Amino acid sequence: MVNFKKFNSVTSLYFSIAERLSQKPHLWTKVEGKYKSINWNETKEDIIHLSSNLINNGILKGDRVFICSENRPEFFIADLSIMAAGGISVPAYTTNTSKDHEYILKHSGARGAIVSNIEIAKKVIPAVITSPKCEFLIIVDDEGKEFSEPVTIYNWKKFLSEGKENIQNIVEQCNLQKRGDTACIIYTSGTGGNPKGVMLSHGAMLHNCHGADKLLKNLIIDLKKINFLSWLPLSHSYEHTLQFLMTGWGAETYYSEGADKLLVNMGETKPHIMCAVPRFYDTLYLRISTGLKNQSKIRRKLFAETIRLGKKKYFKDKMSKIESIIDSILTKIVRKKVKARFGGNIRVLVSGGAALNFEVGLYLSALGLPLLQGYGQTETAPVISSNPISKIKLDTVGIPFDGVEVKIADDGEIVVRGDNVMNGYWNDPESTSKTLVNGWIHTGDIGEIDDEGYIKITDRKKDIIVNAGGDNISPSRIQEKIEINSEIVQSMVYGDDKNYLIAIIVPDDEFLKNWAKEKDKEANLSKLASDKEFNTEILNIIEKVNNNLSTIEKIRKIIIAKEPFTVENEMMTPTLKVRRFQVVNLYKDEINSLYN
Repeated sequence: MVNFKKFNSVTSLYFSIAERLSQKPHLWTKVEGKYKSINWNETKEDIIHLSSNLINNGILKGDRVFICSENRPEFFIADLSIMAAGGISVPAYTTNTSKDHEYILKHSGARGAIVSNIEIAKKVIPAVITSPKCEFLIIVDDEGKEFSEPVTIYNWKKFLSEGKENIQNIVEQCNLQKRGDTACIIYTSGTGGNPKGVMLSHGAMLHNCHGADKLLKNLIIDLKKINFLSWLPLSHSYEHTLQFLMTGWGAETYYSEGADKLLVNMGETKPHIMCAVPRFYDTLYLRISTGLKNQSKIRRKLFAETIRLGKKKYFKDKMSKIESIIDSILTKIVRKKVKARFGGNIRVLVSGGAALNFEVGLYLSALGLPLLQGYGQTETAPVISSNPISKIKLDTVGIPFDGVEVKIADDGEIVVRGDNVMNGYWNDPESTSKTLVNGWIHTGDIGEIDDEGYIKITDRKKDIIVNAGGDNISPSRIQEKIEINSEIVQSMVYGDDKNYLIAIIVPDDEFLKNWAKEKDKEANLSKLASDKEFNTEILNIIEKVNNNLSTIEKIRKIIIAKEPFTVENEMMTPTLKVRRFQVVNLYKDEINSLYN
């Protein structure tokens, strides 16, 4: 293991580890259906050549360079190369539109751009043309295509080759970088408008790596090698910082082929640690529980007993001798098979990015998959806290990372201070002054800290619904209870300044098809949204949810969404958070009719 505190930059960390591991496998990606690796030395050479030619092409200290790519070795190489050249990397989501790319390129003042393929290039090129400071575009897989657009375009391999001919003193430069230097600008999701560019320093990310290392290293200290599967977007601060933790650990990083092939890739790569957002665990929970319906009575009974005893262990309820024996047997015949679906090597699952459903976490933990819920924001590089493996409290987001201070302000807001805090928002001093006050990040989250120092998030400050009676209501808490039902995949609760709450509901696709087949109707969500019989079916499910809610939290009326909330229709951010203002705007007529 490495001491993250002794390094001045993520680039100097990288070169130190690369020198030591040299010929060992580093980055793995699928080539013609099989995972193939490049070693640490090969990665190092590519970084030196790319960063050298970025400097040769005029990139100066502090210049921004845009990256848009799926998770693959070239993303890591481009990211480190930009920083090694003294520049600032600006990652962007592959799901962004040309308009999104244009905003980021112009706002960041990027001098150059790097993209992975032709399809992404088609969306980025129009943005580059309208961005006066962007001078060139590098395409990794250009397929030999020639472009007629007025943009200077380079082929990735040729650009690296040119850097080889005129190598700069890259390693020496990286050793002179400072922890406070801005390393990257991560653009937030923009749930309420244009995204803000969060400036993260080398030190902020290294500080986060130190905290994660202290939390997790005992879980992997006995391993001769560590396998990590990268699948969350590297343009998100969560996965972006994780790649440097894995660098420090000398891990072998495998790049997933995408969410649709994630379980297949896990079986192939056998990761030791899995980091994901709650939506993944929700889907996993529904897949396992739905799959059980097709199993024999004996298997269902064994599974139910595994869950029952697993929950007893979580709550530290005393087991009888016979229960302990049965639990031990079930670990071998049930839990072992569940772990095998994740490749068989999983030591721990980590959840972050949004609130984890307690029931989902408890279910997976009972199946022998220890689940640590963490908490963070882009502005904190990103992790603030996490549950320690020694004592997991799934209804909390754990205790602060080492060196991170957390307190609750007078209005209930969680505020954070530490070396992991951002340098500010790029080119936005007004927003910076509102969020970063006297060194404290005002998170916008409402929460509390228990007597053991565990943090509990109760809601987003700006998302709290204040009804006509002045009551504060947490929509996320209600949505969590709605979405635990397999018939409903998404929901959004609304009721600001109103006498009661309503919910916009997106039914599960399989449930929709099966219901329509039974009723001899067309499985068309847009048509069924106004079908009285279908609305009654969903209302019956909501009534069951209402039984576990207080009077002011109960959902009185619903709207069946005409389509799911997606990134493509701009109802969700690239990090899969619902854009409430967009949903409200789209359904404003239906909403008004429910209250009139």
